[in-house]
Amino acid sequence: MRDGIVIPFEDQFLVITNDNSGGIGSKEQDVVQVPYDTVSYHAFRVAVMECLSLGATPISVIVNNFCGDEEWEELVHGVEKGMLELELDLTITGSSETNIPLVQSAVGIAVLGKKRVHTSPLIEPGLRFAVIGEPLVGEEVMHHKEKVAPLPLFQWICKQEKVVGVIPVGSKGILYELRQLLGYDIQEDKVRVGVDMQKSAGPSTCFIVAYEESLHEVIRLKAEEHFYTIDVK
Repeated sequence: MRDGIVIPFEDQFLVITNDNSGGIGSKEQDVVQVPYDTVSYHAFRVAVMECLSLGATPISVIVNNFCGDEEWEELVHGVEKGMLELELDLTITGSSETNIPLVQSAVGIAVLGKKRVHTSPLIEPGLRFAVIGEPLVGEEVMHHKEKVAPLPLFQWICKQEKVVGVIPVGSKGILYELRQLLGYDIQEDKVRVGVDMQKSAGPSTCFIVAYEESLHEVIRLKAEEHFYTIDVK
């Protein structure tokens, strides 16, 4: 269901999730001009959210750097910023392309995790759905940081027992991810939510959560202004 691989390994499961970006950075021909720690922070954000959404505990990070050898430390710093927000202490490794200089920036980040049991979300009648955060992409992410779902909030929601499923929203938008969660091709006119359902959410600036009715007020109050109810007909 998610952009990750779950591999049986001895008495548990190995989980591998990743994200990448291109044309975003500090090179002259980059489409979006931002510092490299910002680039790696958001790539790590996506990969670690995917890992957590699969119920795994992150254990390590791999950074694939095509920006240049001098940019390595700044990229690592961005990953460390995300780790600090989640109170994680992970090993970081990776590689830099130093033979061929590229005219645009490119970064790939993978998160390795582990879990004891692997199950898929069971979506049953009576569940509630919500979007936490708003879909943002490109320079919007920098200009509207207050609308981005906080990583610690995502982590907290993933840990709640009455949460049935959590799914980060990517470039295909909320409606696409909702269909993946529900397991069928629900029509757009059967869904109501206070944000654009088709818009790209870039580096997973928002996510969908399915939960039991009794948890509704708890999540709404915890998420505050980031909370948007999804009405599914």
